[in-house]
Amino acid sequence: MSEQLEMPRVKLGTQGLEVSKLGYGCMGLTGNYNPPVPEDEGIAIIKEAFNKGITFFDTSNIYGVNFANEYLVGKALKQLPREKIQLATKFGVVKVTPSEVIVKGSPEYARSSCEDSLKRLGVDYIDLYYIHRIDTTVPIEETMEELKKLVGEGKIKYIGLSEASPDTIKRAHAVHPISALQMEYSLWTRDIEEEIIPLCRELGIGIVPYSPVGRGFFAGKAIVESVPPNSSLEYHPRFTGQNFDKNKDIYFRIEKLAKKHECTPAQLALAWVLHQGDDVVPIPGTTKMKNLHENIGAVKVKLTKDDLKEVSDAVPINEVAGSKTPTEALERVSWRFANTPLPK
Repeated sequence: MSEQLEMPRVKLGTQGLEVSKLGYGCMGLTGNYNPPVPEDEGIAIIKEAFNKGITFFDTSNIYGVNFANEYLVGKALKQLPREKIQLATKFGVVKVTPSEVIVKGSPEYARSSCEDSLKRLGVDYIDLYYIHRIDTTVPIEETMEELKKLVGEGKIKYIGLSEASPDTIKRAHAVHPISALQMEYSLWTRDIEEEIIPLCRELGIGIVPYSPVGRGFFAGKAIVESVPPNSSLEYHPRFTGQNFDKNKDIYFRIEKLAKKHECTPAQLALAWVLHQGDDVVPIPGTTKMKNLHENIGAVKVKLTKDDLKEVSDAVPINEVAGSKTPTEALERVSWRFANTPLPK
């Protein structure tokens, strides 16, 4: 018998949201990096994550074809104790194509998206409701006022932002406390360390890193394992051409350090993120049971200050080749371009 891991619990924000120290990102179950998994397999993975202590599950109304991800998560929740789950979903991204990402943040859209997500998920309330990307045509205060009403009505418990700029974070938080900010954060994507993480700590906002294993890079995806056909990674700047050849060196350095810590490269990369603070809750996704267990095992990897420095130094940010965002369209809706007009 493998020892039962006691999953730590942490607080996100100052409003009382408590979650498992490791979350689970559901997006991949309905396709993106891999083909969608059969429904029963997707449900089995979500249930297994819960049985192993993960209670924080992340989805969005844009994941999967025809809202497939929310429907799938909703079906899995029917087989789990709802009151023990912290369910996060998002709204705001209306359409994603290689050339454009359409974002909508009007109050009416926020409300109708919330009502629709509640129906698809088959729940009475959403624990953490995120603005998925920022609509730069709508003052953030207007979107937040509507979300604040939804909190008052009990439809959502806590409010989150994703890919928001410092100015947008401050202004949103002034309307209603933000409990969590979801951002890309991993060993090879650390652009939020300078300004955004300190700001979140000053305001008491939790940090939820997505792609904490570098979109699978530190698990050896594309190096040891090949990239699945039709995966969005086929076009990702860091996984293609000369960039990829350069980045391989980084992987091998982490692989070497992982041996020293008697863990896998993916576990070391995830443990590094887990050690960035008690207010940091990464949400790696996976479609394989084996990888789920491996991710959960990362919670047991203990790193000292010196270890963390050694791991950081093995991935010098200026040596990472290629943009972190898969397309220019996605880059344009990232936090650097997420300021909104002032309210009239």
